[in-house]
Amino acid sequence: MNHLAILPILVPLLGASLSLFVEHRRYGPKVQRSVAWASLTLLALVEALLIARTFQGEVLVYLLGDWPARLGIALVADRLAGWMLGTTLLLAAACLLHACTGWDRRAPHFHALFQFQLVGLNGAFLTGDIFNLFVFFEVLLIASYGLLLSGGRGLRMRIGLHYVVFNVSASTVFLVALGMLYATLGSLNMAELAQRIAELPPTHLKLAKAGLGLLLVVFCAKAALLPLYLWLPEAYARAPAAVAALFVIMTKVGLYAVLRIGTLWFGSGAGALAGYGADWLLWAGVGTLALGALGALAATRLRMQVAYLVLVSAATLFIAFALGTPGTLSAGLYYLPHSTFTAAALFLVADLIRRRRFRAGERGDSELAAALPDKTLPGLLFVVGAVAVAGLPPLAGFLAKAALLSAVPPIYTTAVWTVVLGGGLLVIMGLVRSGIRLFWHVPGSDDEALPAPAADNEPEPPARPFETTATALLLACVVAMSLFAAPLMRQTDAIAAQLLAPQGYLDDVRGTAPQVRRP
Repeated sequence: MNHLAILPILVPLLGASLSLFVEHRRYGPKVQRSVAWASLTLLALVEALLIARTFQGEVLVYLLGDWPARLGIALVADRLAGWMLGTTLLLAAACLLHACTGWDRRAPHFHALFQFQLVGLNGAFLTGDIFNLFVFFEVLLIASYGLLLSGGRGLRMRIGLHYVVFNVSASTVFLVALGMLYATLGSLNMAELAQRIAELPPTHLKLAKAGLGLLLVVFCAKAALLPLYLWLPEAYARAPAAVAALFVIMTKVGLYAVLRIGTLWFGSGAGALAGYGADWLLWAGVGTLALGALGALAATRLRMQVAYLVLVSAATLFIAFALGTPGTLSAGLYYLPHSTFTAAALFLVADLIRRRRFRAGERGDSELAAALPDKTLPGLLFVVGAVAVAGLPPLAGFLAKAALLSAVPPIYTTAVWTVVLGGGLLVIMGLVRSGIRLFWHVPGSDDEALPAPAADNEPEPPARPFETTATALLLACVVAMSLFAAPLMRQTDAIAAQLLAPQGYLDDVRGTAPQVRRP
């Protein structure tokens, strides 16, 4: 049993507790920020050790309470978990840097909620128990409620309440699905369930399919798949910039869950449930990509456009994971951090643009309706982000989509190529229109007379240097993924191979014995 697997959960949990302790006004924001950065630094050291071991092929198992995995709670770190933890850490560092320039003062308990969000994210990636996946989902969702609604009013508050109601409803369905699975299979440990699904008697097949189907619906709702994506665009577009950027990884948690249970439970050895739901996920992903690209083309606000681009990236990943070949899985895993960093960076770019507008005396929130003052730096950042998110060469998005399209099975070639390339064209058209209106706008044109909608909050002060640094950090990650594409793709190939041969994962989890023998 390896204790390293629990530290990515314990470190931010302790950081959140200490953040609550130093929230009293006598400590001041500098102390709160110091605690937040100390916690994130320690988390980076812990995850570096964990990722180094998992990338060598080890599967680290930790048994909470020292109970056997089939009875208690198990945490499991493999290559996929390490990949997701690293992505989350880099994103969190940029979001925290952006928030620490001043927005954190306006949100009560921001640093504690931020750390709890990391607890939920890291726990979801590490848990080997489906019920505790629900627990960590709830931890990150409750933290997200506080982050989204803090300091909000008016339209943001109303949209935030819609977000809360939708996720509470999805969590209720999650519990129902877990109850059906436990009644049918008698366990909630993922590795144990994999064996029991493979040995499922025909008399229990219909009930098991119903429970598993509900579970997939919940994960697709969390990942904003058609037709359960309507909650995402407005919620992300109205969130504060640092919060919206952090929320980009939340859709990937649902995708991670689909990929994890799909490879463990619905692989070639799953008997009657082999490949369960894959076709439905594929065609739902195709539809989501088409509608997301149309939404990005039609958006009249930059933040809304970026929110639809989050949908496009999630749909692309659903297509890659549903196809389930080594090539498509590897391409999707390479595309996952790229799309996360790019969308998060564009949310921060939109915030930089809004702040420059405020400095020029323009208080509207319609980023595409009028000319932008002092446009050189945000223009450069926007161009890099647009090239990356559109999948144009030479950045990683192009490499990932090229690898995905080259690995598509012949039976799906026409549909997948059409929607990926057609959706990419619509995204390019939308981004070109946004760039023209923002940076090449002709003074005195008709667009300049369009009325701007009222902002949800009071206008914020001009952008500070560290906010620009946070944006550049995310885009630097995108560029680095392009420069080091070969070693990163070798790693995603190894992750895909480990996922498609889950017997090693199952043996390690089920073979980890408690350290103390009980009578």
